[in-house]
Amino acid sequence: MTDLVVKSNKLVQALQTLTLSETRLLQLAIVDARETGQGLSTDEPLELNAIRYAKAFNVSPDAAYLALIEAEDSLFKRQFTITNEDGSLTKSRWIQDANYRKGEGRILVTLTRVVIEHVTKIDGFEQYFTSYHLRKTSEFKSVYAVRLYELLMQWKSIGKTPLFELNKFRSQLGIGVNEYTRMEAFKRRVLDIAIDQINEFSDINLKYEQHKKGRSISGFSFSFKPKKIAHQHIESKRDPNTLDAFSKMTDAQRHLFSNKLSELPEMSKYSQGAESYQQFAIRIAEMLQDPTKFEELHPYLQKVGFKVA
Repeated sequence: MTDLVVKSNKLVQALQTLTLSETRLLQLAIVDARETGQGLSTDEPLELNAIRYAKAFNVSPDAAYLALIEAEDSLFKRQFTITNEDGSLTKSRWIQDANYRKGEGRILVTLTRVVIEHVTKIDGFEQYFTSYHLRKTSEFKSVYAVRLYELLMQWKSIGKTPLFELNKFRSQLGIGVNEYTRMEAFKRRVLDIAIDQINEFSDINLKYEQHKKGRSISGFSFSFKPKKIAHQHIESKRDPNTLDAFSKMTDAQRHLFSNKLSELPEMSKYSQGAESYQQFAIRIAEMLQDPTKFEELHPYLQKVGFKVA
């Protein structure tokens, strides 16, 4: 259960403009910063290398080297805008500095304070966040597919989204004011490609509905379901009481009890490296979405007070 990309919902919803290679580098930076503990301070740079990039996204070493070279200049200039609770806006860069080591195939980047806050201040039940595994987006060839998948993952517990207002949705996908201004072009060059790639390469099947004000399209909403897995026959052999508990655990309970489980000494065998309790709790919350893992952890859940109503 490694390579977990975790962002606050506000960071996911941020207005941003990134290329696919820049998005991938930030995904790696967030994953590696959280899993290694390095780079979670504005005083400590994080090292990203071409071999790691090539393996994560199944690209050639040459493509990975090029992505690092381009990032030194372009990613440093990229900005995003977050809407705060009071409606005010915070503008920030993604990284505060970049140092490409020519000939070594690696780059040192330092995340900005705002980014670090939105990938570290995660405490499950009390803090709303979005998480997904890097491999779920690694085969995407469109940056719009990555962004749409991230936006969808905020609603993975219910499988449908509210209305995404068109202008804001375009900005969240990273589309410029003068790009794909005609709806036909937006659908053909952005939305349809993103949906096709998500349906082909990810773990969900997705469809959308368009909404109108008068004769004009004002926005889109999405619904999606997990793809069927080929081991459903195995579930019939499981304890029906455990399966019932799995089906009735709410999203809020999952985050609450993952925090409790992270502090159990018996759970230490599931921890990885020097991850914090918060990082461990996030991974446990992901594990609890898997029926097999839920069944494995059910005795520990009962120990910390989980009961089916």
